[in-house]
Amino acid sequence: MSAANSALALSVNGLNKSYGSFEVLKNLDLSVQQGSILGLVGLNGSGKTTTIECILGLQASNSGFISLFDYSPQNLHEAQGKIVGIFDTPSLHPNLTLRQSLEHAALLTENQARSPARVEELLSIKQFAKFKIRHLSLGNKRRASLAHALLSNPDFIVLDEPFNGLDAGGVDDVLELIQQLNDEEGTTFLLSSHQLPYLESICSHIAILHEGTIAASGAIKNLLEGSKHTVLLRSESPSDALSFLQQLKDITVINPNASGYIQLETAELDSSELNRQLVTNNIAVDELILQRASLSNLFRSITSKGKS
Repeated sequence: MSAANSALALSVNGLNKSYGSFEVLKNLDLSVQQGSILGLVGLNGSGKTTTIECILGLQASNSGFISLFDYSPQNLHEAQGKIVGIFDTPSLHPNLTLRQSLEHAALLTENQARSPARVEELLSIKQFAKFKIRHLSLGNKRRASLAHALLSNPDFIVLDEPFNGLDAGGVDDVLELIQQLNDEEGTTFLLSSHQLPYLESICSHIAILHEGTIAASGAIKNLLEGSKHTVLLRSESPSDALSFLQQLKDITVINPNASGYIQLETAELDSSELNRQLVTNNIAVDELILQRASLSNLFRSITSKGKS
């Protein structure tokens, strides 16, 4: 990942949005540094798409401030293709071929930086150039939508659920393209997705949207620093193991019978040292699994707070 600049590509402050009496976004703050790849994550119905639509001026917020490269949502058209958004459901003319669709888009793009043939190469869809859009798979329709966006060589790309409908090879292609554009051209990305492992593999920053506000945000490495690891332990003498573990400092037993395992939580743990201590105290260890801190674990921890 390229190092993010200190300048902000996107700044959102105090964003509020309601549908009738239902508050979707509540005083939401969000920033995206230039040159970064930020993943926006949240539970279903948390307001991810609403946030994106407000940022891109597709619907009005009730209050708040939004600036995207010094453009307000109302005048993003003045960016002339340098800021683009691609949503979950592709919206392309079904009876045009892929090449015709791209050539038509190129006519509407004042600052065309790439030819239709070039973006077809970038996205590995040249073999579908003569296929009508309606005959393409959902994954290739998604690639076609992304190809439209790349014609103008944008500085900022917003992708809503970019991995939906893609097979494993397609996901790898999109991840590789995002990384390439970020590394070589400094393109800034805002990715909204449920696919946390994909985001963790590509994003420099993350923002977790929960109950209408950003519950956590920042560089992924900083957010995971100090996060607790989970350990699953199986022993022939679970009661003895449990008694011993409860005496250790910096270890919390969070589930004494997680599908036959004792589940522990710790910020710092040398699993080999724990195994040695157990064996030294005549507690046989059948299995010990260390699950290191991850974006998925952090997300579950934040979004499960307050649940009974």
